[in-house]
Amino acid sequence: MTQWDGTLVGTREGGSMPPRAYPTARQKRVGIELRKLRERAGLSGSAVAAFLGGERAQVSHLESGRYGVSAERVRRIAAHCSATDKHLVDALASMAEERGKGWWEEYRGILSPGFLDLAELEHHAVHLRGIQMLYIPGLFQTEAYARELFTSGVSDLPKSELNARVEHRTRRREIFDRPNPPKYEAFIHEAALRMRYGPVEIIRAQLAFLHEVTLWPSVTIRIIPFEAQTPSSIHPMLYAGAQIPQLDTVQVDSAFGGGFLDAEAQLAKYRSLLDSVAAIALDPEESTKFIQRIAQEM
Repeated sequence: MTQWDGTLVGTREGGSMPPRAYPTARQKRVGIELRKLRERAGLSGSAVAAFLGGERAQVSHLESGRYGVSAERVRRIAAHCSATDKHLVDALASMAEERGKGWWEEYRGILSPGFLDLAELEHHAVHLRGIQMLYIPGLFQTEAYARELFTSGVSDLPKSELNARVEHRTRRREIFDRPNPPKYEAFIHEAALRMRYGPVEIIRAQLAFLHEVTLWPSVTIRIIPFEAQTPSSIHPMLYAGAQIPQLDTVQVDSAFGGGFLDAEAQLAKYRSLLDSVAAIALDPEESTKFIQRIAQEM
């Protein structure tokens, strides 16, 4: 196999490694950003491959996240592409050096990659802002509430996968147990508080837990009441802020799966959407009282 920078492409110390079959969203993001640097410089993949002493296909694998890349190689590529944004290059080099596998990797092969990518996104986020219209945000769901949501799907899940989904969902809030947890501003529509996904006891317990969440120092809950004039484009989403704005990511949620967006225009659109929702949502104190009132009505 061709040598680059004195190391083998697609290898680790001690032997050959094949391309990743299923790179994570974060691994793909490093490749995407390197491709952007190359394209801004007006360079072809073949030109970058020639600079590194490899082949065009290897650059393609690198830019798709199927090959890992060292921090040194990130910096070499960035320099060859005349990249001047030091903060971006430093952030990409840091991402490239991530070797530890998070707890979510325990579920690989059990849950679909989207579950793992979302947990990884939240783990690395500096701050989060989200909108949910019809159910409580996953990070703040009780086990019983989450189980009701998963069992009310289109098809029956095997018990083992159901249990794994519920466990994975509740483990995601480990991010708030860290010494410096990310700030999370969650906008929740009144409809989500009133929807009956299971017995009333489960919904009451869920609202009680959500009220407890409002006391967490890094979390801000804001309710969008029915009476508010909501933007026509509002829909469930999560905005994950990175160390630098260029690496922010939006996760769009739907009943049939989610997707990750990172184009500059898309990020700007969702920041604008969040700001428009913030203008109509109740403030945190009013929201806490609103949650209590709905719980008492049940």
